[in-house]
Amino acid sequence: MTAHPNASSDVSNPWIRRFAPYGDPSPSRARLVCFPHAGGAASYYFPLSRQLAPTVETWAIQYPGRQDRRKEPLLTSLSDMADAAFEALRPHMRPPYSFFGHSMGALLAFEVAHRFERLGQDGPVQVFVSGRRAPSAGGRERVPPRTDAEVLANIKKLGGTAPSALDDEGLRALILPVIRADYRAVETYVCEAGRTLRCPLTVLVGDNDPMVTVAEAAQWRDHSTGAFALSVYPGSHFYLADQLTDVARGISASLAAAVPARSSARAAEAAPPPAAS
Repeated sequence: MTAHPNASSDVSNPWIRRFAPYGDPSPSRARLVCFPHAGGAASYYFPLSRQLAPTVETWAIQYPGRQDRRKEPLLTSLSDMADAAFEALRPHMRPPYSFFGHSMGALLAFEVAHRFERLGQDGPVQVFVSGRRAPSAGGRERVPPRTDAEVLANIKKLGGTAPSALDDEGLRALILPVIRADYRAVETYVCEAGRTLRCPLTVLVGDNDPMVTVAEAAQWRDHSTGAFALSVYPGSHFYLADQLTDVARGISASLAAAVPARSSARAAEAAPPPAAS
């Protein structure tokens, strides 16, 4: 679990990773902040960052207890993780920016966006949630596996982790505590009734995801008063690996539409009133 060589830590906070730009060096039009899945790390989003460059600058959140933060205590509360990520991002977020979160990261993207909007700051122009049932989908949270064998079997079932890493005893010793802490955070998460965002919300899901049905994903509609879109891709829980180009194309198109809209709205607010005739 090593950090990606093309990711740099923000000098003031270890939660932030900024991926080196590729391609045309023209200034980025928007910033996308990505939140990893349970057991995941910031480096998971490096391939996406390459697909989105240069028009979108990609940042990723690095949770404690993994890669270059492996010696730090793990967090088992999604609320604590969201609070810390919000405080890390708060000094750096200037419009236009957006959030993307997969699985557990979808909940964190949603919660951090809510914190920005609740404090009256400029919130994200768009939030993308992926591979996660809506908090309002109803029913009990699926109970995570308990034994080591069950945890490993579940990870293998979902994909997203190289089998060789799971077969290596030393790597398993690093991976299992992280997975268990993240499972605990998700299992104990409670969304406040009626919690919504004001910004547009786009939901992405694989059509064969064992963790979430398309119908459960669609219920994210209840969590935004802004525009809503649902994109279904071929694949399982980690459909992103196989559908990367199409996902990046969809994100770029959404942000291309959202950024001018936000810029125009802010310009209109700042414009002086018309002179009286």
